[in-house]
Amino acid sequence: MVQMVPITTVDATAVERLLDRAFGTDRHGRTAYRLRAGTDEIPDLSIAAIEGGQLIGSIQCWPVRFAGDDGRDVPLVLVGPVAVAPERQQGGIGRALVTASLAAADTRGDTLMLIGDPEYYGRFFGFSAEATAGWRLPGPVEAHRLLARGPGVPAGAGTIGPRVTVVA
Repeated sequence: MVQMVPITTVDATAVERLLDRAFGTDRHGRTAYRLRAGTDEIPDLSIAAIEGGQLIGSIQCWPVRFAGDDGRDVPLVLVGPVAVAPERQQGGIGRALVTASLAAADTRGDTLMLIGDPEYYGRFFGFSAEATAGWRLPGPVEAHRLLARGPGVPAGAGTIGPRVTVVA
């Protein structure tokens, strides 16, 4: 039986090994990694899937922001990566992780974004590229894969980057 637990209860090294298996060890150069540079995952939204004491899946969410060319500063949550052990893919674990994380984000009233397959994330989770055409990211991204959902998705031109919280 698969259990969904807070990712903070799982060894961070095990999560990194799972991510390496799912996406390769060269994944750190991707645009999504640049978006979350210098931030910590959001504990309430980051979940691990455990079965028989083994980590078989994870989802992490990160604080980012839209800095509009018109001066708007809109907090967003970057969803992903969603990783499932290669031998367990296509079994619904990834979808269950996304569903659990989005339910928590909806409760908090978060505005979400991700880089992903528009057909999958649109059909099952309500993400769209409708408002994201003017967004600039710190690296390459196919425009149709830049998706958002939730209250107050900012439309228009602006830059997406890390939302770093300064503790005084």
